Amino acid sequence: MPFRSGFVCILGRPNAGKSTLLNVLVGEKLAIISPKPQTTRNRIQGIVNLPKSKGQSGAQIVLIDTPGVHKPDSSLGRKMMIEVREALEGCDLILLIMDATRKLDRRDEFAIQMLKHSTTKVCLVLNKIDLLRGGKGQLLPLIEEYKKLHPFHEIIPISALKRDGLDILLKQVTAALPVGPPYFPEDQVTDQPARFMAAEIVRERVLVETEEELPYATTVIVESFEEGARLTRVSATIYCEREGQKGILIGKKGQMLKRIGTSARLQLERMKGTKVFLELYVKVQPNWRESCGFVEELDWRRQLEHLTDGRIERPKDPPKAPTKPNTAKRNEER
Repeated sequence: MPFRSGFVCILGRPNAGKSTLLNVLVGEKLAIISPKPQTTRNRIQGIVNLPKSKGQSGAQIVLIDTPGVHKPDSSLGRKMMIEVREALEGCDLILLIMDATRKLDRRDEFAIQMLKHSTTKVCLVLNKIDLLRGGKGQLLPLIEEYKKLHPFHEIIPISALKRDGLDILLKQVTAALPVGPPYFPEDQVTDQPARFMAAEIVRERVLVETEEELPYATTVIVESFEEGARLTRVSATIYCEREGQKGILIGKKGQMLKRIGTSARLQLERMKGTKVFLELYVKVQPNWRESCGFVEELDWRRQLEHLTDGRIERPKDPPKAPTKPNTAKRNEER
């Protein structure tokens, strides 16, 4: 049977399980995960290579994880929705992933509306079926509701966390892809630079360790990333919007920043296979989520262009909001 390959966009509302599905299918942690909405802010590619087997063609599935679909209310939110739309352009298949435990509402319909003008095949993936109190029998009326909203190519119930239904999902995805050669080498699992993944790991630890509105007001930029055979040196800045948030991030006697740094360093060491020296800073950038210039510079692709050009440009301050001196510094090392 002929080899198949293509790009598959994972679309859905926040916390539907898009990033969990990406990580499970790829077999590595590429996207950070937290119970807080809008954890994913950028498009993330994960590559699944399926070998040829009896009755099955080999395939390369390039999965594109996207930010949760929502109505944006800030420059950051608008940039996230641009990421979603760009991921939809030119993909070969769309996986609309929905939480099977939630009743359909206007937010689900808003996500489905994004598909109305697309000619790309859409598979509806109903996730979290392991949490249905009424068992899989509870799915039938839900499937009928979704059928009224869009002519889905396939409807596939799964549990990404429990890995239930994933074989069927991969079979359906492969069958929907065009015949063609692989786009990436067989040993490549993502297009993300390690530098970007380091920033995301630090941000994940912020999401896990802090509460309430603070996670939405923070972002992370890696200032330097030096790889050695035995030691990787990373310097990163956590940006927040207010002095009070900065105090929370640092914590009493620096304990919160130390906890964030220690857990992030351990994850980085597992990812890199070397010891890691992680240096964290905290800076206040008032209302950075409303600054188009700042938000644009958070895009790792743009940062990569600057590095290729031999220059590192830090996000520009919003008007009348100069960056305050860096007064919080914490070294993390073994």
